Amino acid sequence: MLRCNNEYWTRRLRACLITACFLMAAMVSVSALAQPPAPAQPAATQPAPPAQATSPQPADSQPGTPISPIDRSAPGQYTLRTNAYEVRLNVAVVDSSGRSVQTLDKDAFHVFEDNAPQTIASFRHEDLPVSLGLLIDSSGSMYGEKRVAADAASLDLVKLSNPEDEAFLVDFSDEAFIDQDFTNSIDKLQQGLSYVKSAGGTAIYDALVASADYLSKNAKHPKQVLLIITDGYDDASSATLEQAIRRIQDFDGPVVYCIGLLFGDDTDKTELRRDRRVLETLSEQTGGVAYFPKSTKDVDAIAKEVANDIRTQYTIAYHSTKPPELGGYRVVRVEARDKNYGKLSVRTRSGYYPRVIPAAQSGPAATATPAATQ
Repeated sequence: MLRCNNEYWTRRLRACLITACFLMAAMVSVSALAQPPAPAQPAATQPAPPAQATSPQPADSQPGTPISPIDRSAPGQYTLRTNAYEVRLNVAVVDSSGRSVQTLDKDAFHVFEDNAPQTIASFRHEDLPVSLGLLIDSSGSMYGEKRVAADAASLDLVKLSNPEDEAFLVDFSDEAFIDQDFTNSIDKLQQGLSYVKSAGGTAIYDALVASADYLSKNAKHPKQVLLIITDGYDDASSATLEQAIRRIQDFDGPVVYCIGLLFGDDTDKTELRRDRRVLETLSEQTGGVAYFPKSTKDVDAIAKEVANDIRTQYTIAYHSTKPPELGGYRVVRVEARDKNYGKLSVRTRSGYYPRVIPAAQSGPAATATPAATQ
């Protein structure tokens, strides 16, 4: 049952506008890759960049508000500074038995970017506050026990998180909607969950891109996480899997965790393998983990495992030896060795695209700016 007819048609109209904006943004992005940057012009004659749409700020959003699409600057309009580009990584380490290793020091870690060794600039191992996005699949197949389990897992994750964490809630079917802005109130999140209704298809990739954009504009904490709870394959997104991962890496994060409710009497084995691989790829490329419970009874325990994983990670930062203005994707690898352990496995994001601030956001005397990284 819809909250009201007027609200329903408002949501549909906004969703159509979002889809149109998203496609236009994608066309601009493709055009920027296909054409060389415009030649530099003197400051007095530099054309002003076009006006851009902005995401709604948390105070202005209401339950059911569509998430704004990604904003894109005009191609070629960037200024760069020569200072070193800092890259921050959230790192988890397990031993050969799969147990989390929490006793390593800075000297145990070795970081490589495009196979070139990097010098660790800072090292922390503490429970840092997180900006968290909870993405709940509200497609037609997510009803009954699956919805109950998804709601409980979302709330439990927040309850077990750092008290300074902030979380926002998104439900997605054919479109993605914000049901609760950033908060640390369990009551507000629970109220937001009451707005979620199961209907329509599944647009995982679009929801991820929009949520990552929302995080980049509104999050208070540099450590950022998205948790997706879904039971199906993406059949409604404008973006592809590869485009969604690229956009997330454009934002230097966040880490994506997935809980795939891929069970049921009508589950096809071929579709199951496909859906599983999609969620695994999303997590692997961003430094997270994909979980596949065998029943709804296992979902709550997984939420606790995710909360523990987030709170016990190492945070490593280094200054890239490759200038950001060179652009291109950078492959990141982290190794850990300690005489008290055998083989150690390290999980972190697979790489990143260096970010720079558009010229319109830079001061007149600025020559460059690497954006803050996760």
